[in-house]
Amino acid sequence: MTTQATTQPIPVRLDVDSHAAIFMRAMAHLDNAATKELDRVDFEHRLRELVRIRASQINGCAYCIDMHTKDARAIGETEQRLYGLTAWSETPYFSDRERAALAFTESVTLLASDHVPAAAYEAVAAHFSPDEIAALLSLIVAINAWNAIGVSTRAWEPGSYQP
Repeated sequence: MTTQATTQPIPVRLDVDSHAAIFMRAMAHLDNAATKELDRVDFEHRLRELVRIRASQINGCAYCIDMHTKDARAIGETEQRLYGLTAWSETPYFSDRERAALAFTESVTLLASDHVPAAAYEAVAAHFSPDEIAALLSLIVAINAWNAIGVSTRAWEPGSYQP
């Protein structure tokens, strides 16, 4: 027996771009500032996308998952690593540096549950300079903000992003 997938439109709750235009411009500036920090410390582009994807997976932001997996593929990320990202700690596909960044991403994204324990910070500090940690933190804060907007308003349709 085969089943046919049907697509169900996800209704937009709020066109946040129209109703909070000043704030959304500020969000774009925040995102640009995070990118400038990442560029300043020469933070790996593939790791940037893995961080964005992992936070978006945790937050359930379909639009951001769609966007950043497309961006990751465009810069050479493998399907295997993208598929394994939800279980990154159980796979051999990620370096120690990437694992530290992903663990830190999870701790910051879920900070209400564990307040970013010392072990998570110490692990990231073992692989990243203070400037790199600050840039990574700016990235995590920015993607979590985008996820909060996307999930709560459903302002953007998954699949509509074209790199």
